[in-house]
Amino acid sequence: MAGGSMKDIKTRIKSVESTMQITKAMELVASSKLRKARERVDRARPYFLALYQTLNNIAASNTDFSSVYLIKRPVKKIGYMLIAGDRGLAGGYNNNLFKMFMAHKGDNDVCVIPVGKKAVEFCKRKNIEIITEDYALVEDVTMDTCTEIGSIMSVMFKEGKIDEFHICYTTFVSMLSQRPEMMQVLPIVNMNNTEKSSGTHTVTSYEPDVETLFDMIVPQYASGLAWGAVTESWASELAARRTAMDSASKNADEMVSQLSLQYNRARQAAITQEITEIVGGAGES
Repeated sequence: MAGGSMKDIKTRIKSVESTMQITKAMELVASSKLRKARERVDRARPYFLALYQTLNNIAASNTDFSSVYLIKRPVKKIGYMLIAGDRGLAGGYNNNLFKMFMAHKGDNDVCVIPVGKKAVEFCKRKNIEIITEDYALVEDVTMDTCTEIGSIMSVMFKEGKIDEFHICYTTFVSMLSQRPEMMQVLPIVNMNNTEKSSGTHTVTSYEPDVETLFDMIVPQYASGLAWGAVTESWASELAARRTAMDSASKNADEMVSQLSLQYNRARQAAITQEITEIVGGAGES
């Protein structure tokens, strides 16, 4: 009986140790990729800030300025860019994002550009209209890809196919903290409400005209937001996976220690039983 128990425990120890090797390897891979992902985040931010400042300057320096991208319409249909993970084993990374998305979506008629394998699977599972499945891997998304996405957003909004466009992503706060966020891309908010500075200011002349230039920049602005969100989400997924795998490795190590203790106790009990049986047999003879 004890021999069978010892064999089962030894099998479990080998199984847990094998799992721990996998989680350790995944943790190291995530850590390696995370360094590059954080560099991408730092490089993406100045691009977005420059575009946003240009749009603000145009809107602030032209009191009679108007653009289709600034008009808030009655909301009949909402578009989303939903950025989730390419794979699981990242703690609550994907679930937290999907919960926020569903809460924001409510009962509205929506369509989605899913980015990441898990986002595509989620939309199909929930029967949510998908605009395109061309961006099924977050890791493969580039700035050129985001330019395409920004163009899709802008064209659909300009043609009235959607009345709002949002990006649902996860922002990288720290190695241990990633926060799901919702960012409105179109219509662009607060541009016409930019406070005018008092006193003398520089008047900039735009060619061919303000509205044309603004409408040319907006798709690039949307692309910049999309690229920034992708870089933040990719870094967040890797950080979440690294943390989850580190926790799994520690739990596996604790489990191996407990199983080893059980194995030693079972072995000691088996030896004691054998000695007892030998002594008992000698006494009878």
